[in-house]
Amino acid sequence: MWATSVAAIVAAGFVAGCGGGERQDANEPSGTFKVKVLKASFPPHQRLANSAVMRVVVRNDSGKTIPNVAVTITSDDDAKGGAGFTTRSTSPDLADPTRQLWIVDQGPHGGDTAYVSTWALGPLAAGRTQSFEWHVTPVVAGTHLLRWHVAAGLNGKAVARTANGQDPAGIFRVRVASKPPAVTVDPKTGDIVNAS
Repeated sequence: MWATSVAAIVAAGFVAGCGGGERQDANEPSGTFKVKVLKASFPPHQRLANSAVMRVVVRNDSGKTIPNVAVTITSDDDAKGGAGFTTRSTSPDLADPTRQLWIVDQGPHGGDTAYVSTWALGPLAAGRTQSFEWHVTPVVAGTHLLRWHVAAGLNGKAVARTANGQDPAGIFRVRVASKPPAVTVDPKTGDIVNAS
């Protein structure tokens, strides 16, 4: 399923970027690159309007440089086209059915790409580590699934695999509470001294 989802996202990005000239994947090396996901974290319990941080830390365990290490995020309804930190409404009267689940306040620095919900941080030398970090704010209460997938390039010619040959991918299940956090303010300074 991951391969299908990622291929669809990459194909959509490729079509959107077409305008003649050289193919975007013309210079991407072909090959399989071994990676290890050292950390994949996202708080499983969150509250509306309270910021959270998602992290995916990847190490290049192959003996060659990964052309362009990347991470793609898809939502719990990716079969319906939800991408990144969004979902898609089934209401037929909406001009744009995309609805945010989280607002991305800051994505991986320098990682923006022309591809939908994919961030890339460039070449990763053998043995080196790269950290992807998203600062987000949840805006829809409920239980949501976010899927993450690590790639070795943006166009499918460079493939990332774990040591046992698996796709480097995973799922975050997050419960977003609608109740606002309890906040205690110091009456003398106005500083927040407790938020839970």
